[in-house]
Amino acid sequence: MTAALAPFTVSTGTLRALASTEPCAEGTRLVRDVRRSKRLVLLRAVLDAAPGARAGETADHWALLEAAERHAPDAVRDVLHYPATGVWAEETLRRLHAPYGPPPDLGHLGALAVAAALRARIAFTHTLRPQQGRLLLPTLGLLRPERPGPLALTERSWEPEDPATLPLHTLPGGRTALDDLDPYRAPGPARPSPVRPARRLTPKGHKRWDTQWTGALTLLRRYDTARAEETVHLLRSVVPLAGGSRSTGATLPAAAGSVLARAQAPPALAATLVHEVQHGKLTALADVLTLHTADRTPRYWAPWRADPRPLEGLLHGAYAHLALAGYWQRAALYGARGAWAQHARIRAQVAAVLPVLRADEQLTSTGREFTAAMAAAERAMDELPPPGDQHTTARRAVDRERRAWCEAHPELAPFVRA
Repeated sequence: MTAALAPFTVSTGTLRALASTEPCAEGTRLVRDVRRSKRLVLLRAVLDAAPGARAGETADHWALLEAAERHAPDAVRDVLHYPATGVWAEETLRRLHAPYGPPPDLGHLGALAVAAALRARIAFTHTLRPQQGRLLLPTLGLLRPERPGPLALTERSWEPEDPATLPLHTLPGGRTALDDLDPYRAPGPARPSPVRPARRLTPKGHKRWDTQWTGALTLLRRYDTARAEETVHLLRSVVPLAGGSRSTGATLPAAAGSVLARAQAPPALAATLVHEVQHGKLTALADVLTLHTADRTPRYWAPWRADPRPLEGLLHGAYAHLALAGYWQRAALYGARGAWAQHARIRAQVAAVLPVLRADEQLTSTGREFTAAMAAAERAMDELPPPGDQHTTARRAVDRERRAWCEAHPELAPFVRA
């Protein structure tokens, strides 16, 4: 946890492969390495800013983490790099530097340390304070002690079959968790978000998700094996969205490796996973490369949304939809019902905004190279066009939507066309 971090270099080949949205070993490795490096820097910043970091409870928590790491580094790495840990670390660092507001939850560092020690199978004794009668141990689940007050934990404190424990649910076919327990699986009330995580699911809810997840992965593996493998490698957790959420899926930069998703039929869930994984990839790339210098002012038209978007949002949307267009094209070639129409519609949307992106003067040279490779990937779809005039019809529909949007936002019309 204290090793020096080497600078990242991104080869032209890897940059172009990532820009195409097509999975590749180098791109997946880069995304994972960037996420891990960023997490270590963030955790180090929390430790440096925490009062009493060299003495007291915080120091004890960190010492237990280091002891666990010496015995089982992979287990400790999984706890520290679990997506919800990133949300906690960012929120804690924010609170440590805020003169007012709620105090930082430094006790959660102890929960991370105990979870790491339990998974490393080392002998230990560590005291934590449950909140509201329960203690969340990241990557493991909830511990519900019999009596209130401080709780002395040892290597024998977590027994999955014990009624006092509620293990985190793991989705079939891998290590991806269905996280409906961790308090940091999504931003708290202090950080408003347009999406809300669902409350704890019932066994019936878990079974429903198992069925939908299995069906979605089956479709991904049938239509696009590489994207299926990418999804499994890059997703550590899925957070169920609450009913009434406006979106079918979302990705939080702080929770790298996680997707918030609504329960939905396997074909829709498969598309949601493809879409959201791209956001995570682009976020990781932007952490080590500057693609543009634009601010957050919403001024661009995005055919998949009604509201104006900042350049960053337009780039993310175009990138995710480019992957979707490719996925639906492959699904159509396998005979999936309605896939050609989905492909034509989404590809027409991407084709409509790529010229705007490529012509924007706020792109860096790397950003221009990236968007040029995106455009090349979109043009390559001509090799396997949909039957009939579906593509032409879709482009005409998008043009009508663009004209209507410009009429509704005349002040932003100059940002609609290149």
